[in-house]
Amino acid sequence: MSGGRIFAFNSENKELGPNMAIDEYMFENIDCPNCALKVERALNKCNDIIDAKVNFVNKKIIITHRNNVEVYETVCKEVKKIESEAVVLKNKTEKTKKSKVSLILFIVSVALFIAASLYWIIGKDENFYMYIIFGVIYFLIGYKVLYESFKNIIHGQIFDENFLMLIASVGAFINREPIEAIMVILLYRIGEKIQSRAIDKSTKSIQGLMELKVDKATLESGEVVELKDVHVGDIIVVKVGEKVPLDGVVIDGNTTLDTKCLTGESLPSEINIGDEVLSGCINLTKVIKVRVTAVESDSTISKVVKLIDEASNKKSKTEKFITKFARIYTPIVLVAAVVTGLVMKFALNISNAETINTVLVFLTVSCPCALVISVPLGFFSGIGRASSEGILVKGGNYLEALANVNTVVFDKTGTLTKGVFEVQKVEEVGASKRDIIKYSAYAENYSNHPIAVSIKKAYNEKIDEKLISDIKEISGKGISVKIENKQVLVGNEKLMQESNIEYTKCNEIGTVVYVAIENKYAGYILISDEIKEDSFKAIKELKDNKKQTIMLTGDKKEVGEDVAKKLGIDKVYTELLPDGKVKKVEELIKQKNGTLAFVGDGINDAPVLALSDIGIAMGGLGSDAAIEAADIVIMTDEPSKINKAIKISKKAMRIVKQNIVFAISIKALVLVLSAVGIATMWEAVFADVGVSVIAVLNAIRILKK
Repeated sequence: MSGGRIFAFNSENKELGPNMAIDEYMFENIDCPNCALKVERALNKCNDIIDAKVNFVNKKIIITHRNNVEVYETVCKEVKKIESEAVVLKNKTEKTKKSKVSLILFIVSVALFIAASLYWIIGKDENFYMYIIFGVIYFLIGYKVLYESFKNIIHGQIFDENFLMLIASVGAFINREPIEAIMVILLYRIGEKIQSRAIDKSTKSIQGLMELKVDKATLESGEVVELKDVHVGDIIVVKVGEKVPLDGVVIDGNTTLDTKCLTGESLPSEINIGDEVLSGCINLTKVIKVRVTAVESDSTISKVVKLIDEASNKKSKTEKFITKFARIYTPIVLVAAVVTGLVMKFALNISNAETINTVLVFLTVSCPCALVISVPLGFFSGIGRASSEGILVKGGNYLEALANVNTVVFDKTGTLTKGVFEVQKVEEVGASKRDIIKYSAYAENYSNHPIAVSIKKAYNEKIDEKLISDIKEISGKGISVKIENKQVLVGNEKLMQESNIEYTKCNEIGTVVYVAIENKYAGYILISDEIKEDSFKAIKELKDNKKQTIMLTGDKKEVGEDVAKKLGIDKVYTELLPDGKVKKVEELIKQKNGTLAFVGDGINDAPVLALSDIGIAMGGLGSDAAIEAADIVIMTDEPSKINKAIKISKKAMRIVKQNIVFAISIKALVLVLSAVGIATMWEAVFADVGVSVIAVLNAIRILKK
């Protein structure tokens, strides 16, 4: 995503004013998460910037600013104040040239340090010249830390990890421990690099998904054009090995597609003429021609990339707490360092060297990097792992909430069932079977509902729209329409009752459509839907994990209870209108003890998806409205992936909690040991750099399958 304007929505999904815009930039060479937080705070103080978000894991800066104001130079300036070597890029394609001089200098400096240390230890020669040599090595290894420290002091940023490292290392020199002084800086820099590498590794699965979005397509004529120049109805050619650039329908050829990027399924899919293909999938075997059905902005891969790209901006409660905690943690430890040093000096009458050592340990341990990076990285890795399984989680807040789900509420049609209806029976009473089907098909002519589609499919003749007039849709009941100047009612029992039509109730299992012609009961059509095989697995796994399962449906009681019984669902509520589903979910939310998730796929499910603690949409076949309203999207329409998503979220939360407890415990232990004169700078360096690296490595375990 570039530094150019994007649609005007802020991080809370609220529409921005007409005089506001959003720019996005990438950054490089900010290796410390605490520095990223400082950059964010500095940018938010700038006059022309309304809101700034710095995503350390995604290496992205998102700026909401006043329209017609260029903020790029301002962003660069503020970033440079915090991190002199940082580079702000306007788009992902920009590359910075990395000099090898600093790396060579670093390696040479480390070699000199090892040689000097061996001479110091083995020769036990503590002469003046050795201190000069160690001083030169200290400068060569830690020049970046020294420069950043003094620069930040000038800008009034004293509570900075570079400054803390400077004080700790200089104090070690004063304490006549040059090896420890250099080791503090050396391990800090090595830890930064290891941490950066680990973070880069964790983002590969996300970046790989981002790269599935291609920029160009080949038209049938052979011309290669930008995706923005391709329109609905155009025919494009997808060669072997290429990614499908846009959603469409195959009109020529057959092939095998790798859909793993979208669905998480390792088995390729066989595609033939007439089949739908989704953008982002890879063509494996043969050339195909595709008629485009969605422009670039509406394509599947564009929506997926957008969802994932925005996911890490929606922080969980844990992340927000850690961010606030980090701001007060360092000052608290610094005050504790001074107080402890004074107490030990005057109350316990210890030496100056021991007092300085204790204060230095406190200073070294006070850096909050382990917490600031490992917690958001844990959520980010969880989102990445879920995406590799075809589960799109829109933010860390939803991943955290998902771990606490104890009630899962399902829509029926299209979610637990295939949503593919077929006419099973036509019962004639006051009209012939042909007329019942004909008038029903005409009445449902303008509807795309699965039931309407099945009726039109059963009629299988051309519909003359000139014969249709006075259409009135009666919400939750059916349709009133004139066909060939005859008044026709098509709908459920409620429509018959409301219209005072005497009818014979059908007690067979399935969806029943009653038909009345000229206010006389004509008969009914019995339509049935098939339960997804995966639904049995989904309900069983949820119940095995002690989750309550509930089903809501607008279908009649007999049909709903039959499906619920076959699947083993705990509770079922039937014959619900769209507003009835909303009211029922509101009731369930009031009754629940934990988190409630609603799973749906249709446009009428959008209000319930938005209302629930967690809204889960079936993305492969689900409506755009449902996907937009949902917090989590299942790309394969497999309900069983809900349990997989819960498992991933639980693992992510488990690792996040492990990192918090581990980091705080180790730091607290070292502080206590230092206060009683046991811990040295070596333990302090481990409590800072070592804990950070271990926490990062632990966080990326989530990515392992």
